[in-house]
Amino acid sequence: MKKQTLLTLKFLLILAFFLSGFIAPAQAQSDTPAAVVVTLQGPLTPVWTSHLNRGIDQAVKQNADLLIIELNTPGGSVDLMNSLVQQILASPVPVVVYVSPRGAMAASAGTLLVLSGQIGAMSPESSIGAASPVGMQGENIETTLEEKTKEILKASARSLAERRGADAVTLVEEAIDSAKAASASEALQAGLIDIVALNTDELLGQLDGRTVKVNSAEVVIRSRGARLIPVEPTLIEEVLAMLTNPNIVFILLSIGVQAILIEFSSPGGWVAGTIGVILLALAVYGLGILPVNWFGIVFLLIAFILFILDIKAPTHGALTAAGVASFIAGALILFNSARVPGFPRVSVGLVIGMGLFIGLTFFAVVMIAIRALKKPIITGRESLAGREGYVVLRLDPNGIVHVAGEQWSASLVAGEKPLRQGEKVKVERVEGVRLIVRRLEETNH
Repeated sequence: MKKQTLLTLKFLLILAFFLSGFIAPAQAQSDTPAAVVVTLQGPLTPVWTSHLNRGIDQAVKQNADLLIIELNTPGGSVDLMNSLVQQILASPVPVVVYVSPRGAMAASAGTLLVLSGQIGAMSPESSIGAASPVGMQGENIETTLEEKTKEILKASARSLAERRGADAVTLVEEAIDSAKAASASEALQAGLIDIVALNTDELLGQLDGRTVKVNSAEVVIRSRGARLIPVEPTLIEEVLAMLTNPNIVFILLSIGVQAILIEFSSPGGWVAGTIGVILLALAVYGLGILPVNWFGIVFLLIAFILFILDIKAPTHGALTAAGVASFIAGALILFNSARVPGFPRVSVGLVIGMGLFIGLTFFAVVMIAIRALKKPIITGRESLAGREGYVVLRLDPNGIVHVAGEQWSASLVAGEKPLRQGEKVKVERVEGVRLIVRRLEETNH
């Protein structure tokens, strides 16, 4: 009995020794502060909501001390901004919105995103503000609608900036009323942000020991020497993020429409049509995000109608040339007439090059169609005219002949003498399902 008790004690000691090897590192790791980093670059897109949500979830799972949002944006949709602000405010982990890298901006909607975090930070040479609302095409909105929109934005901004002081509230209201922008140092002086940091390491050093309120509870931030946990975008998020580039959207739109037209001109397949639908769906998604002038779509539609007409009723390229001109004008109006700061513009060289490429493609299709119209019929009964064969059943004047690998009922042309089995014949014409033939005169060499 004593021996069994000793063996049990030894087993428990050995088990405790091994478990301590696993538990100790976990405890040591939990003592190290952790910061989850989410990077949001470019205009606001629906992808940001899912990306930020993944960042918040990971911060909770990792028991992180804070969530850092590295922000660089020219702004975007008010609806998307409100959704992102709500996500940040609901985060159970302290959120630091850091305008980074140097020279970055938190313009328009980005201003309210900075204010929604418990801590606002900026890198040197970065800017914030210019939050006046504009239409989707970059145009000034109507006076009444403008006043309503501004008042709603100002109310939201005041509620976010009140804890930062009167100067901060004044500055953010001016950013909405008169599109005023501020540098990092000006924003810090006004209390609009809390920190100006050169990089993430310096930011973590300045954050350490600060007390913030998270869902009405005071939390002391531990950040010095924190390990950074970046939240990488998924493949789908990276693809959708590319659609904020008008050059990419223009290429997708051009190839997609061309693929659909190829499917219409040669029905029966599915590859061109499927590719066209996918590319157009991606292009429409991008057009919904980018500031565009929808009047350009009219010129693009006219261009492709002209291309189709030149295929169906060939005019030797005249309609295709007019279509190319309409296509180039439509693309430039669509993307480059709407001017919103921070949004890139489509390359003029790309538009002209793509227009010429599409024009040459359709011109080649037109030439193929014209050539096909001029070719003689080479299929069906009509193609038998001029073919040679031999008599299977005596022709006098009716009988059976073998032509083009098949046996046909046949009749001799008027005035032709009867032909015996095996004699060669030549088809003169086809009448219904009967061939009209004559004797084939063989030439002696």
